[in-house]
Amino acid sequence: MTNKEEYMDQSFRDSIGTVTDEGKRKWVFPKMPKGKYYNLRTVVSIFLLLLLFSGPFLRINGHPVLLINVLERKFILFGQVFWPQDFYIFVLLMLSGVLFVVLFTVVFGRLFCGWVCPQTIFMEMVFRKIEYWIEGDYKHQIKLKKSPWNAEKIRKKSLKHLIFFSISFLIANTFLAYIIGSEELITIITDHPLDHLAGLISILIFTTVFYFVFSWFREQVCIVACPYGRLQGVMLDRSSIVVAYDYIRGEVRGKFKKNENRIEAKKGDCIDCHQCVDVCPTGIDIRNGTQLECVNCTACMDACDHIMENVGLDKGLIRYDSESGIVNEDSRIFTPRTIGYSIVLVLILGITGFLLTTRSDLDVTILKTYGQQYQKRENNEVSNLYNYKIINKTFVDIEADIRLLDIEGRFEFIGHDDVLIPSESMSEGTFFLVLNMDDLKNRQTKLTLGIFDKKGTLLEKVSTNFLAPVKIKKE
Repeated sequence: MTNKEEYMDQSFRDSIGTVTDEGKRKWVFPKMPKGKYYNLRTVVSIFLLLLLFSGPFLRINGHPVLLINVLERKFILFGQVFWPQDFYIFVLLMLSGVLFVVLFTVVFGRLFCGWVCPQTIFMEMVFRKIEYWIEGDYKHQIKLKKSPWNAEKIRKKSLKHLIFFSISFLIANTFLAYIIGSEELITIITDHPLDHLAGLISILIFTTVFYFVFSWFREQVCIVACPYGRLQGVMLDRSSIVVAYDYIRGEVRGKFKKNENRIEAKKGDCIDCHQCVDVCPTGIDIRNGTQLECVNCTACMDACDHIMENVGLDKGLIRYDSESGIVNEDSRIFTPRTIGYSIVLVLILGITGFLLTTRSDLDVTILKTYGQQYQKRENNEVSNLYNYKIINKTFVDIEADIRLLDIEGRFEFIGHDDVLIPSESMSEGTFFLVLNMDDLKNRQTKLTLGIFDKKGTLLEKVSTNFLAPVKIKKE
């Protein structure tokens, strides 16, 4: 098969690169990457890892920066507490996130996967580095795998997996802290294990999952499990920026010969050194074009630039570019599709921001008790029975006072005379609302009630209906 026929052959797309023709797992042993992009990714990864592990312990006014307590249906974002009643805000935030991912992918491809995704950061910048440190570079790893089980292999494998499990345990504790809070996690760790058996089991389950992912499943997460990689074929277009091989400049491939004029020899700049394939953590050949397995990690860019520099050719044979940029030398970021996505994204972010800033500290529900009729009283008075539920979304206790805003009347609470709403909790109760019949003109009257604090500040308004035996006058 000639180089051109090899390049035009698309049979590689019939199966993923980590599966053999017999359908068995093809273990990937990538060469240790080096270069400016890898160094920059390392710096970014260190920053994100520090942010991730310190996140559960960061506080704003004494409260977590981020808490996703699905067990108690309590969520804290930047020190603000959210409850299930605020679910519509989370829906808008998720829509904004999805649109942002789509927009970002349309413009920059899978840049997120290579630089920010936790799976890539942990796999390539933590576990893979440990593997290189213990077992050596890819050739040593292959040799170790094929070697019989001797003292050296047992020692290296045991040490590696012990460290892998320990890091997985640390990651599990961190993720659990985002769910139950750092204080509760510290309590589980410091107390006797049998006193927090559910917490201990949760940590062990999380640890096992992370250990399985990073010690065995590895790049299969990006290739098989992650839906984002599957969706990129729909979201990418010819103007999307991806890690791309300049096939116009690189083809036809040929081995490099000293002092050779590659133009006269009808050879492209690709010297077919195979370095871009050796460093790929998902085992693909980027020269075949954009592929499902590619996570845009830039390892092939560093490897190719190093070879180009050594042989005296221009760097950038593999670079960030688009299909349109390679063919037409026209790398446009803003296209009609990206502009449309941006407008929708800005609108949703604006609506979400408005809802966040105007969100009330209380969620109040006051409803007439189901099945209860009005009660006639002395002195020409009538009463209705109501149930109330007030949710306090703040971190402070609120002693509230319920008042009528548009009519005179009085409240008769059942069981207590005050409304105390504990922080991050709710208060429920029942009261009679008593009105004078002379103030009512219809059988059903809409009333507005206000919830005030003890300083007289109006916290929330709510409407309800009042029923009375009043005849409607015919005009």
